Amino acid sequence: MSELVVLRGASFAYEDGPAVLDGLDFEVREGRALALLGRNGSGKTTLMRLLSGGLRPHTGTLTVEGQPVTYDRKGLTRLRTTVQLVVQDPDDQLFAASVAQDVSFGPLNLGLPDPEVRDRVEEALAALDITALADRPTHLLSYGQRKRTAIAGAVAMRPRVLILDEPTAGLDPDGQERLLATLDALRASGTTVVMATHDVDLALRWADDAALLTPSGAHTGPAATALARTDLLHQAGLRLPWGIAATRLLHAQGLLTEGEPGPRSPDELAALAKAPASPPVPADG
Repeated sequence: MSELVVLRGASFAYEDGPAVLDGLDFEVREGRALALLGRNGSGKTTLMRLLSGGLRPHTGTLTVEGQPVTYDRKGLTRLRTTVQLVVQDPDDQLFAASVAQDVSFGPLNLGLPDPEVRDRVEEALAALDITALADRPTHLLSYGQRKRTAIAGAVAMRPRVLILDEPTAGLDPDGQERLLATLDALRASGTTVVMATHDVDLALRWADDAALLTPSGAHTGPAATALARTDLLHQAGLRLPWGIAATRLLHAQGLLTEGEPGPRSPDELAALAKAPASPPVPADG
């Protein structure tokens, strides 16, 4: 998969503060679901804002499809039609009177003709399963509905990369499952999704790749491999995912062959328990 958005040698510090990121290299690969993990204060939010153009690195470069980003109006417009960030608290992002008005804000800001704006709004509302809420005042939405509306506003920009900051935080289990199904549908339609989360079990289950943000930099690899690195997990202030621990136990007990993937969720473990046992290998003779 090609590198779609790349930071090289990026450093950033807030005014009168220490460096939050220093010489960071980070890549978003097209078509891969990427989980971004790290302890509080590790720079996850800063990194997401650098990737989406909300902040500009003090040193280093940001490129999109190999082209350096310029921070003038034209360059930022190009970046924001490629990369969209949805912040953790939807109330920081919603401001219009109704759901449809809020979702239409980005496309209108691009100067698109009204028919295309309407098409994008309808498409985004349908993608997030909130078409019925189009005329609902935003202040009357539930927390989960506000989350979906904020994501729909980003989807209406038709970005190639959608970055979500803790999108499942505050949702009940049913709300989490519905949102994950929505993200899977967006991925199937060609959107690359980056999710910042503290939930290592969710990252293992959902992501193709995981990036652990540590004091020594970002360490990215296939989710099952990266999330099994206890040294990196310790640096990132994270625990071993449940699925990795279960897989190690199943391998140790001979219930999985070496190299056979293990369960990433309790449901997958339950399915393994119901599966018929492999027939014994007959003895020679």
